[in-house]
Amino acid sequence: MGEENKIKYLSDIERYELINVNDGEKYDYLLNNDLIIDDDGNFKYLIVNLNGGKFNIFSSKDFLEIPWSCVKKIGAKTIILDAEEDVIKKVKL
Repeated sequence: MGEENKIKYLSDIERYELINVNDGEKYDYLLNNDLIIDDDGNFKYLIVNLNGGKFNIFSSKDFLEIPWSCVKKIGAKTIILDAEEDVIKKVKL
């Protein structure tokens, strides 16, 4: 029964704020960003939208690709990352 309390649903954590403890940066909510999932169903990357929302069609699309291994804790209302600058890949789509 104790395991049931540890289950987090994507529909719940999409409202969690992403915070990088390495530099104190806040990356908005998971809802406004994306996840890359491999063929086995494992999370591989967080794709962080730097444009402030998914529906911003008038500016360039700049993103950060952060390895899922940088996720250190999923808390009550936040997802805590510890991502060094050298593992964060800047991407333009």
